[in-house]
Amino acid sequence: MKATIKTQGRQFIVQEGDILKVNRYPNTAAGDTVEIKEVLLVGDGAAARIGTPLVAGASVMVRILENKRGDKVDVFKKKRRKRYERRRGHRQELSVIKIEGIKG
Repeated sequence: MKATIKTQGRQFIVQEGDILKVNRYPNTAAGDTVEIKEVLLVGDGAAARIGTPLVAGASVMVRILENKRGDKVDVFKKKRRKRYERRRGHRQELSVIKIEGIKG
């Protein structure tokens, strides 16, 4: 069974056993279980249920495998002939999750 979920401001098409990298869930640690109730679509083919905007009673259980930081992204700004250069870096906080079950 497949489901389309909305979590951390993004949408994903998932099925049981999938592993995803999403923005970090606050106040969680590795091994915790989180229930996602924002399910937009659940099912396959003709048996699919489409929410308006959410499917009532549907949820997806996920297990957090680890919390980590993503790759560093360099941000470089420069203005020609003005002696202006700025370099900053950013590392996004991520959670690696595994889809445990889809209910709905």
